[in-house]
Amino acid sequence: MKSQLSGTSVIGYARGAGETPAGQAVHAASGAKLEPVYTAATPEETNLAVELAEAAFPIYSALSGRERGAFLRAIAAEIEGVADDLAERGVLETGLPDGRLRGETARTTGQLRLFAALIEEGSWVDARIERAQPDRAPLPKPDIRSMLRPLGPVAVFCASNFPLAFSVAGGDTAAALAAGCPVVVIAHHAHPGTAEIVGQAVLRAALATGMPEGVFSLLYGGGRSVGVPVVQHPAIQAVSFTGSRAGGTALMEVAANRPQPIPVYAEMSSVNPVVLLPGALDRGEAALAEAFFNSLTLGVGQFCTNPGLVFLPEGKGLVFLDRLKQLVGTSMPGTMLTEGIGKTYVESVEAFAGTAGVETLSRCAAPEVGKGPGAPAVFTVSVRRFLEEDLLQGEMFGPAALIVQGSLAEIEATIPELEGQLTATIHGTDEELGHHAPLVAALARKAGRVIFNGFPTGVEVCHSMVHGGPFPSTSDGRSTSVGSMSIQRFVRAVAYQAFPQAALAPELQDENPLGIWRMVNGERVR
Repeated sequence: MKSQLSGTSVIGYARGAGETPAGQAVHAASGAKLEPVYTAATPEETNLAVELAEAAFPIYSALSGRERGAFLRAIAAEIEGVADDLAERGVLETGLPDGRLRGETARTTGQLRLFAALIEEGSWVDARIERAQPDRAPLPKPDIRSMLRPLGPVAVFCASNFPLAFSVAGGDTAAALAAGCPVVVIAHHAHPGTAEIVGQAVLRAALATGMPEGVFSLLYGGGRSVGVPVVQHPAIQAVSFTGSRAGGTALMEVAANRPQPIPVYAEMSSVNPVVLLPGALDRGEAALAEAFFNSLTLGVGQFCTNPGLVFLPEGKGLVFLDRLKQLVGTSMPGTMLTEGIGKTYVESVEAFAGTAGVETLSRCAAPEVGKGPGAPAVFTVSVRRFLEEDLLQGEMFGPAALIVQGSLAEIEATIPELEGQLTATIHGTDEELGHHAPLVAALARKAGRVIFNGFPTGVEVCHSMVHGGPFPSTSDGRSTSVGSMSIQRFVRAVAYQAFPQAALAPELQDENPLGIWRMVNGERVR
């Protein structure tokens, strides 16, 4: 490994000097401790990181889209330069395979370049111009122009299950930086070394492109000791979080109780329901079972989009169930991200297995509680019992699923009773899709992304992607954490009335020097 790890926070352009241990990374497969020991940011360093971000905001937010885009592209290039280091350290800390780490590295750099292209082009600011009508009766109409402006410094909490794409320089950070917001990142204890390698890359990019100090900081020390004080700091204007429902709701409470409440964009939990219609089963039940099993166990079931809930018409799918039983029964447990995640997974599986009315379709050899490996498991239950027991709507974060059986009418009536989800999937024929329009509409009310004849694992990073959904899948179902629309979480609209041309941003000037798309007097023009 070429990158040298210091075990300290990044405070603007300096490194932390705290002495309180914040823990060590753990080899995911063996449980051995990995060097170095990480030290927590002191209260003074935590405060300094936010103060530097606040001082950087007026400078950074005033930069052009091309200047900020150059910064994002520089980050991407720096990350690509340490791809081997990230793969080596990431495999040790997370247990994820080399290919997954390299793929996630590519996704991370792709996200950064996606946002760079967005802000370099410039139309994302949604510039709107209503020209004055001084002779309008009975009252004159003033000149009013509006555009999206950055909120201010943003706090980003790294995710345990995506050490790159949803962590230090992942989608949340990329979107905030693209919007013009300095970022204070709180590292996750599961992969501190990976975080430091990326943090160093961002730091080098900031220096190389002349960004103001404080545009980026990376803090170690955990959510309670470091994260909460950051969220409570009056300079922070938004929070991004990917993790458990308990962690997300706790941050929501902290943010809501500030003298100035701020938005928390938390991605928390989702079981990603799948509805199987008869036409899909007629096409080939065994192949459908195999595709479902692959999606269920991808990443040892530790994606936020693994399908954990299946609705199957009663009396149908016997081959599907039999093939799925075979696949699960002959599968091997996988190493989970952390000991804590593994322990929670085993406990949730045992809770489902012990619930009255739930039958075990198949399980592979159960791991010892607390040791971390994830053993696939699939259970079945009736629609009636599913609706009676709140536990059964809960998430088994790992390679486990619950199959709910009932009539199509019962299944359709059950969808509105579900919690909010990141995704919902329906398998069937085109004709069935037309016949079950109310079912599709019900799924769309419950999820941010509705999939036809596919599976939810694999989130394309693009302009049209929505990775969000009603609570509790996310704290705010109006937003997405993947794709270019996520930039909208870190901006607000500002209107300028009767301003002279010289005082307006280029995006709002009559000459349109940037050549962007704008709405002028109600018409989209360039």
